[in-house]
Amino acid sequence: MTSTASSTSPTSTTPKTTTTAADGPPRSGPRVVPPRAPGDAGVRVPYRDLLAFVADVLVARGLPEDRAGTAAEALCHGDLTGFTSHGVTNLTRLYLPLLDSGRCDPRAEPRIVADHGASVLLDARRALGLWAAAEAMELAVERAREYGVGMVSVRGATHFGCAGHHALRAVRHHMVGLVTANCGRQRIVRPVGGRSPMLGTNPLALAAPAGDRPPFVLDMATTVAPTGRIRAAARAGRSVPEGWLHDEDGAPVTDPAAFDRGEAHLSWLGGAPDTGAYKGFGLGLLVEVLSALVPGAGLGPSDAVPQGAEAGGPDDDIGCFLLAVAPGRLRSEEEFLTDAAGLFGALLGCPPVRADEPVRYPGWPEDARCRDRRAHGVPLGAALHEEMLGLARSSGLRFPAPCAPAPEAGSPA
Repeated sequence: MTSTASSTSPTSTTPKTTTTAADGPPRSGPRVVPPRAPGDAGVRVPYRDLLAFVADVLVARGLPEDRAGTAAEALCHGDLTGFTSHGVTNLTRLYLPLLDSGRCDPRAEPRIVADHGASVLLDARRALGLWAAAEAMELAVERAREYGVGMVSVRGATHFGCAGHHALRAVRHHMVGLVTANCGRQRIVRPVGGRSPMLGTNPLALAAPAGDRPPFVLDMATTVAPTGRIRAAARAGRSVPEGWLHDEDGAPVTDPAAFDRGEAHLSWLGGAPDTGAYKGFGLGLLVEVLSALVPGAGLGPSDAVPQGAEAGGPDDDIGCFLLAVAPGRLRSEEEFLTDAAGLFGALLGCPPVRADEPVRYPGWPEDARCRDRRAHGVPLGAALHEEMLGLARSSGLRFPAPCAPAPEAGSPA
């Protein structure tokens, strides 16, 4: 990583990440079996073998080995936790086309443009976002260790996978991590009351330690569902719940294929204006401000967008916001972790409405799936498994052999 800015901190370069820093087993309590998901469990493959395969594919596309390992962890995080729309299914649909088209530079060296100690402006220079976002969060953690907070604002980025994966990197250091990203100049979602798409799904994630319990991880799009889940449902021939999509008149649409036909539009969190759509729309704008307006990345809303324009466009010049907060610089770290365990333990202890559905918080189910899939293999749907076998053949690589059968660990609704 290069720097063209004078620095007020001891260092202005990002520390190199390791392949275990963000991918080690989450700090958590006794093992539990996560909820079973309906449908075909597919084929389970060993997690470490899947990581190695993905890394080898990326190395063959020009990524240095250390970057490929970090990127593979970020991508496979989706399959470990159950957010499969952001997992290896995107290897052939998103990341390899990015690399093959030249829109992503596998060997780009991100450049520090401005450095003020606790805050840094970073130009990713089209580096692979799966790797570059991890580097940026490690830099934020480094600065938070010294200043109590570390903020890295990124422009020139590419798609970075699950935001929650990068936020979790801070938790490994007993810190709180906040990550947001816009979709560059890609316009997918209409503002409330508008007829032209102006914004992306604009994800955000916050991760926090929970003492000896699974970390709290809120990882969400600001729309009801991200485009990946819409398209996954379309490929599987499944309908989507009412509220995910709507037509020109605001009526619900349950055919996911209607989205790419231009016959349906994503709904903001909150649904319709009278049920809170302005909250989702406002959160989408919050992400746009933090992620793109602050660093000078590509903005979705623009006067150049013609009236009635269709949704789409390349998600180039993505902006990201990565914040690490070190509570241990403000008060006793031990007290903070004790209080965190008490906070999330109290939630888990809340009397449930139904005895067979205990109260859980965001991050708890994902942690359970993660541990299950590390132990028993990562489930890949039959179609995705065939796709990966084809990729292995065309790349001259060996795809991992299946694990012994094991109960399916579930996926989020």
